[in-house]
Amino acid sequence: MLLVSGPSGTGKSTICKLLGEDPRVVFSVSATTREPRAGEVDGRDYHFVSKARFTEMIQDGEFIEHADVYGNMYGTLRKPMEEAIVKGQIFLVEIDIQGALQLKTLEMPGLYMFIAPPDFETLTRRLSGRGTESPELLKRRLHKAADEMEERFKYDHVIVNDVLETAVEEIRLISGLGQGATP
Repeated sequence: MLLVSGPSGTGKSTICKLLGEDPRVVFSVSATTREPRAGEVDGRDYHFVSKARFTEMIQDGEFIEHADVYGNMYGTLRKPMEEAIVKGQIFLVEIDIQGALQLKTLEMPGLYMFIAPPDFETLTRRLSGRGTESPELLKRRLHKAADEMEERFKYDHVIVNDVLETAVEEIRLISGLGQGATP
């Protein structure tokens, strides 16, 4: 398992998209109770489920971890991870800090990568530049990001995403996905 985590706005999704281009990588599609955003496709971006269904999935042990993030539930599905690992593939998980630390506490084997911004000013610019959050939510995300940055020392590696291609290459080298390498 290759776990990628970090505060909102650090480029986790973009990094994971690039890592997922490798045929040896299986990207974890999380389940969530939030509504789809424009352009998102059920089963590709997330498995969109009702809160009642999510609760059933928890009770049935379908998640390796789950968390409440900004009032919506998110969970990493167990079955796809087990299938990928049995096939010798790398199971790529993009996850929030809360979920990552849950997995670390459970001693789930894998490489834990924390994606950090070059500095807090850059993170603020990235988040405000999205234009997707109200000023109140933006303030909440920035406050949470400051707290989350303190957790970076609990990860195996901290990757500073200043230059996207450099950050991706660093993860590839650490994870064994470097050019010509086998996982």
